[in-house]
Parts: sequence; structure tokens; C-alpha cells
Amino acid sequence: MRIPRTAAAATIPLLLALAACAPAEEKSADPAPTSEAGDPAECAADKVLTDGKLTVATDSPAYEPWFAGNDPSNGKGFESAVAYAVADKLGFAEGDVTWVKVPFNNSYAPGKKKFDFDINQISITAERLEVVDFSEGYYAPTQAIIALNGSKASKVADFDGLETFKLGAQTGTTSLTAIREEIEPTAKPLVFEDTNAAKQALLNGQVDAIVADLPTALYITAVEIEDSTIVGQFAYDDDAVEEFGMLFEKGNALVGCVDAALAELKEDGTLAALEQEWLSDTADVPVLD
Repeated sequence: MRIPRTAAAATIPLLLALAACAPAEEKSADPAPTSEAGDPAECAADKVLTDGKLTVATDSPAYEPWFAGNDPSNGKGFESAVAYAVADKLGFAEGDVTWVKVPFNNSYAPGKKKFDFDINQISITAERLEVVDFSEGYYAPTQAIIALNGSKASKVADFDGLETFKLGAQTGTTSLTAIREEIEPTAKPLVFEDTNAAKQALLNGQVDAIVADLPTALYITAVEIEDSTIVGQFAYDDDAVEEFGMLFEKGNALVGCVDAALAELKEDGTLAALEQEWLSDTADVPVLD
């Protein structure tokens, strides 16, 4: 998500519950062209892997607030709820949705897929679009700096002040790219296998601060690391809006059907309501200028 750096502060979504990991390491890009799919249900009927079933993938554990209780099938959490809303538009009842586990870094690898689509905070990027397809974006995150309360990093008041700190993020994520390309710290950033490892490194003093998407940062500071704070939020790319998209095997004809479903969900306010329910309310987090 791009945020004007000139803004003194911004009102941003505050999650009411839970945590997550973050996406992509490359620049954002436009997803595959949207087809004129008409009725999403009619469109999807003959384009799924298994007749009468919609197979949806995500990683395990499935982090909050995107999912709840590490159970994608319960319909709780933003991405689980979005997946079921899309499934409904595509003509699939809850019982017709089958979830499969796919590690985040494997999801955007080239080749055959064992799912109709993957939903896992995956950013739409030009590099990924070379080997997979994406739906239209269903959520646009921003990046945030997390530090321990009272630390030097927690007192940073502007963007340039971050350069001298040891920073870290999960491998293969937009957060890591944001450190490298936007903050450009003097020390090479530390790369972690997952967000849990990054959090532990922060607690251990291996890094001064970690970077994660804002919903994740809000959850970490509110629930997971009691003595931590969000230093601020920032945009890392001057040319593109980062968005999460549903990921498909390259050339999957279902993409247009899902885009048609998402268009209806945006038009009728469902997506906004789900974002409000699972990610929102408002909080003031400073924009690092």
C-alpha cells in the first residue's frame, strides 16, 4: 500500500484480533487481464480441479488475523472469510470448499498446482506473474516497523533515522524488500525463515527492529510481544500499489471467474465489511517521513 510520506499521521486499520506473515519480495504489478466472465457461478462450473468442489490453498500455520485458530475451514479471519465469500459467488457451498496446505514460498513456484487458488497474503508482483497468475487484488497492505518499547529504534521519528539500525524480516516477503530498497540500512538486513523467527530475534536483541505488514505488526504489538511498539508505517515503492491477490496456476481459466466474483463483492460492500470485521477499526500509526 502506498501512503503519502507527507502525511503527518494516518488513520489505518486496527485489527481486532490476531497475526500473520507477509508476502512478496519484488515490485508490485498488475495481475492477469480480467476476462468478461459474466455470472461467476456459470463461469466457474467447468473450470475447477474437481467437479463440484473448490480447492483452496494456504500455508500452515495459518496466521491470524487472516485466519483464526489455524483452521482455514472455519470461515473466521479475513482471508478465510474472503475465500468463502468468493466460493459462494462461484456457486460453491461451504461444504464444497476443500483446503490444502501449501508453504508460502512454494505457492508461487512455476508448474502444476494442486489447488484452484491459493490465498495467503501473496503480493501481486511482476516477477511472480511470469510463472503464475493472480486475481485482482483483494487487499492492499502497508509496511510497519516494530521495535521494543524504550529501545533506541522505538524512538525513531523519521525515515532516515532507521538506516543505522539492524533490521530484519521474513524471507521472500515485501517487508524484506522494503528494508533493502526503501530503508537501505547501512547494515545488511537479517533474513528469517518466518515471522516467528523474526520476532524471537527481536526479543533476543539480534535485531533492533523488524518489518512486517501493518496488520501483522498490529497483532504482534498488541498480542504477541507485550513490550513492543509500532514505530511507524511507510510505503516502499513510488510506482506501484502493493496488493494481495489470489494465486493460480499459469493459464488457469478460473481467474476471470474469480475476478468477476471479487468485482461483485467489492460492489456490494462485502469485501469492505469483511475487512472491517477482521482487520479493522481505526488506530493512529505515524507515517515515517
